[in-house]
Amino acid sequence: MTSALQPPPDVALPDLALLGMPETDPDGPAVLGHGDRIAPGYRVLEHLNRGNDYDTYDAWSDARFARCLVKTLRPDAVDDRSARRHLLLEGRLLTTLTHPHLVRGYELIRPPRPQPPVLVLETLAGATLGHVLDDMGQRLPLGALGHLGRHLCSVVRYLHGYGYLHMDIKPGNIISNGGRAQLIDLSLARPPGPSSAGNGTPAYMSPEQARGGDLGPPVDVWGVGLVLYEAATLHQPFARGPHSRAVSGSCTRPADRPGERYPQLVRRAPRVRARRRLPRPVAEVIDACLSGAAGDRPTLAELDRVLGTVT
Repeated sequence: MTSALQPPPDVALPDLALLGMPETDPDGPAVLGHGDRIAPGYRVLEHLNRGNDYDTYDAWSDARFARCLVKTLRPDAVDDRSARRHLLLEGRLLTTLTHPHLVRGYELIRPPRPQPPVLVLETLAGATLGHVLDDMGQRLPLGALGHLGRHLCSVVRYLHGYGYLHMDIKPGNIISNGGRAQLIDLSLARPPGPSSAGNGTPAYMSPEQARGGDLGPPVDVWGVGLVLYEAATLHQPFARGPHSRAVSGSCTRPADRPGERYPQLVRRAPRVRARRRLPRPVAEVIDACLSGAAGDRPTLAELDRVLGTVT
């Protein structure tokens, strides 16, 4: 019988290339190693990913007798109030909200300071959509494109119904899990309203995110539309580099011209049908999602109705 204190010997560690996760920054602080305790009842199996503010680990849960995904602050970010606040909000949302297309949060652990909070999530076995598109070079067939869009419309409408914008919809935040798209990473989620410039991932921000100002549901309509555009054409029209990361707060350098940092402020994406022959209503609704003016974008319900014609 397997001890509750250790994972069974045949537990397979995830293929990091399959998950599309970047390697750890070699110049950053050390990460926890196999067998280290990350929180009471949770032992590290493997470090998976290092972002600007967070580390994620594959971990073993003594109580669940199963693997979990654990997200916590990087050692050099434990005193970052903004990063801590975002992680706590993400934890509260994911342990409260439940939806078939949203990653499930099991537990938010808040140890006494200076220890960082720890968010425990379900382990998703699939690949990121970013891996499918970038590394495999596979654009989605029409039916799969429609299903992807409808899954995203469903979960984002659910988030909006609870008063939150996702703010960072992109292929790297979507897991393909058994034919089901699941949205991850609510670290930038926020209620609608005024926002400073530059909250999000530069290449995936809506123009109003890039500029700053009053944000509402059209921010996420842009995100869904841009994901569908990229999945349909294998082209990201606003990318400036392969490793753009999400940021919270203004990231525009003084020397940057807005149009250089954010091409979406000065030009539109090429029409979808210039790159792939899709049914005209589908192509037109995706193009409309990428309208520069938020008021010209369709609602998620309208987008879902059009996508329903090809699923």
